[in-house]
Amino acid sequence: MVSSSHEALHRIFQQDPGLFARAARHLGVAFPPPVSTVELSTDLTETQPLERRVDTLLQMNTEDGSFLLAVESQGRPAPDKPASWAYYLSYVYAKYRIPPVLLVVCADRGTAEWAARQVDIGPRQWCSLSLRPLVLGPDDVPVIDSPDDAARDIPLTVLSAALHRRDPGADAILNALAKALKGLSADDENTATTFIELTEQGLGATQAAELWRHLMAVDLSFFQSQTAQQLRAEGRAKDLLLLLGHRGLEVSEEDRERIVGCGDPDVLGLWFSNALTATSTAEVFASEGEAGPDAG
Repeated sequence: MVSSSHEALHRIFQQDPGLFARAARHLGVAFPPPVSTVELSTDLTETQPLERRVDTLLQMNTEDGSFLLAVESQGRPAPDKPASWAYYLSYVYAKYRIPPVLLVVCADRGTAEWAARQVDIGPRQWCSLSLRPLVLGPDDVPVIDSPDDAARDIPLTVLSAALHRRDPGADAILNALAKALKGLSADDENTATTFIELTEQGLGATQAAELWRHLMAVDLSFFQSQTAQQLRAEGRAKDLLLLLGHRGLEVSEEDRERIVGCGDPDVLGLWFSNALTATSTAEVFASEGEAGPDAG
């Protein structure tokens, strides 16, 4: 099953195709920024019963001409991938007659090193085809830990956070990104929501993801989008469970599910306040405003 962090590492290029040219500069490769882009079908299936799909496929139109950008998010080395990648490039070139570029995005350094190797296809006497993917890994994208730098390029900062999610600098990136998004959200809530979601996905199941939920609950408390509301609720539910644990109150599985399943940050905030002095979980839920059918 495809993970959400996998999705984020290629979806960010759908959100901002110009990010490719900016990120590729860190690899020492100069691509002109796109004048326009066309999102193409990722389905590379032929009439045979074998389905093949690239993660993201974009037609990048620049002042110097057009090229196809195939973006693959790779979580670990896979021996059969180079053959699939060679197929993708050959297929889209035959179909669209536009030169293709393969970009592989890896949050793991070992996987990035593996993916960056040139693969020669053919007998030793003659190489018929060489596969040379561009690879973006943690060492290829800078740590963006300044709020001003983050505000100048939020998509690159989201990518930086995803690729450095297990590094010591992850906290600084997320703090800078939260401040940058706080300035953006007042002008464009939908765009901010998209980047909040992509960041959440890109962090996966890491400690950095816990910090991100906390930052969204605190720094963007005024932000009323559905995604931000959900993130705030998740953060408050975790805080409430931590408080109950610190106070030594017994939490049944039913109580835990009730807390985690509550999507209303205001109700969770009330429960949290009650938990500061409550002697049982019954007292935590006592004044939530859901007294039952006889209420009001």
